[in-house]
Amino acid sequence: MDRPEQCCSCSSHCENESEKNYPGDRRESEKIWQVYKTKEFRKISVGRALRAAYAIALFTLGLIGQKALQDSPLAIAEYLVFIPAYLLSGWTVLSTAGRNLIKGRIFDENFLMTIATLGAIAIGELPEAVGVMLFFQIGELFQNQAVSSSRRSIKALLEVRPDYANRKINDTVQTVSPETVNIGDIIIVKPGEKIPLDGEVIEGKSQIDTSPLTGESVPRTIKVGDPVFAGTLNLGGLLTIQVTKPFGESSIAQILHLVENAKAQKADTEKFITTFARYYTPIVVFVSLSIAIVPPLLIPGATLDQWIYRSLVVLVISCPCGLVISIPLGYFGGIGGAAKRGILIKGSKFLDALNSVTTVVFDKTGTLTHGVFKVTEVVTNNGLSESELLNIAASAEIHSNHPVAKSIREAAPNNLATVAIADYEEIAGHGIRARVSDTTVLAGNHRLLHRENIPHECMDLEGTVVHLAVDRLYAGYLVIADRVKEDAANSIQTLKKLGVQQVVMLTGDDRTVAKKVSEELAIDRYHAELLPEQKVAELEKLLKQTHHGGKTAFVGDGINDAPAIALADVGIAMGGLGSDAAIATADVVIMTDAPAKVAEAIQIARKTRQIIWQNIGFAVGIKILFILLGIFGLASMWAAVFADVGVALLAILNAMRILRPDAVA
Repeated sequence: MDRPEQCCSCSSHCENESEKNYPGDRRESEKIWQVYKTKEFRKISVGRALRAAYAIALFTLGLIGQKALQDSPLAIAEYLVFIPAYLLSGWTVLSTAGRNLIKGRIFDENFLMTIATLGAIAIGELPEAVGVMLFFQIGELFQNQAVSSSRRSIKALLEVRPDYANRKINDTVQTVSPETVNIGDIIIVKPGEKIPLDGEVIEGKSQIDTSPLTGESVPRTIKVGDPVFAGTLNLGGLLTIQVTKPFGESSIAQILHLVENAKAQKADTEKFITTFARYYTPIVVFVSLSIAIVPPLLIPGATLDQWIYRSLVVLVISCPCGLVISIPLGYFGGIGGAAKRGILIKGSKFLDALNSVTTVVFDKTGTLTHGVFKVTEVVTNNGLSESELLNIAASAEIHSNHPVAKSIREAAPNNLATVAIADYEEIAGHGIRARVSDTTVLAGNHRLLHRENIPHECMDLEGTVVHLAVDRLYAGYLVIADRVKEDAANSIQTLKKLGVQQVVMLTGDDRTVAKKVSEELAIDRYHAELLPEQKVAELEKLLKQTHHGGKTAFVGDGINDAPAIALADVGIAMGGLGSDAAIATADVVIMTDAPAKVAEAIQIARKTRQIIWQNIGFAVGIKILFILLGIFGLASMWAAVFADVGVALLAILNAMRILRPDAVA
């Protein structure tokens, strides 16, 4: 049954095809998968976890029996316990510092942690050295665990790509790769199969699910002469299609190409700690070196041993482990806190980016709406009640698998199992004619009523309209529409309270429906009837309009949204019912499919940033104080341990506050 868009206000649907060539070779698709697999989906190293476990065991053993170990000849037993623990826990830092040293990148946090812990070993504070490295190693494991839990495989995107085509040659059908099919070839698409290439229907009729490509939630009825696109799904009859484009220029190949290029446009932001350490580390090294060398040369009676000891104390105090550990843990505490709330954030840089979001762009179907059709209005005529009209409509639709028909049957108040249906006929492009309990029922669009010369009132309605006539008398109509999600309006309001300057909606759905949703949710701007490449074009315009360091977030759910999700500064996918491809491409995944979680993600990002800056101020302030005390000989190694490990522990505890349920209340 063909479903109408509007009564007596039909508008032509123009589909603008891109003239660009896109790579369609399977090797290109596999190349994309390899890039994502290596760059985006890091797994936790089992070896690193085992090293940390062994280091913890040795460290604990050493602390318990430290005095006995120190009393051994030459205190060698202490070294036999703590040095292996140090190497196990600090090997990543030591090897990274070594590699950077070879490459000429000397002054980073790995270098400072290395010389600080080696300094601690040199002055006999082995537990301190192991503790610093161990805390860092545990922090790294937490980081990998947080990132790993938020990743999704992009393999689903490649699975959407058709694997074969049924090419017809004379009276035989051969299963071949889509890349081998040429323009003008004839292909057969059976019910339930993906359409492998763009083409035109030359025989057969069916309904196709275009949601993977256009985002439209209602299946489209197609017949002879209608265009079809690669990546869509044939739901009904057998189709014979003449190919109009090679696979490399097909719709699905365009999506793959857009995802690949859009991801490449994302720039990695440098973490604060690396930038900080770039300046902090050389300053600390030269200050410590000066403390060891200059005073004995200038101060009468000053001994070299005394000032070397002070310089090592300052070096241990200055070790930025409080920052090196607590800042990543702050980020990943934010990631963990978000995960507890059903929001998966795929890395600390996206938390940073969320802080700067000034424009939020939403897809409509499945994002702001449920993507599930429901009868929203019943208008009767000729003295029928609403329940009677619903029962008549549901009876006429009893044999249909169309989502609109299902929504009508679900809305009907009575059991239809005993209803007698006869002379069922589907009129292509118009609707259904059937005998229901000795009455003739027509159910369909306004074209069906015009064809049957049934008088009815012309109207401009929003949503899918099913008109009904009983024994050639107009009986009324049903409006079937997607429902706006319950929290969508509140989500838009909260975003604006958070300082988001504009909220935009981009959708492949009908313009009238888009206007209604936009007005209902108080959205600033909307663009309707967009294909995936058109969504990307509109998003590019918005990205260029963003000023003063602001960022643009795109929220979507289908594979058709994947290119836009990848291109945005922050790509957000609805993960509960959303496409796996969108989830894999996104930077942030809303697992509950609730639009309100977008605002909550921004709140979590801001709370995380607040905690991180608290840690920075606290750690730097305490260290400056104790560095001054150390220079004047007022801070012992115990003070150095407190200023280093103590500050780190306090900073870690502060960072973990974001995990509390009321952290962003």
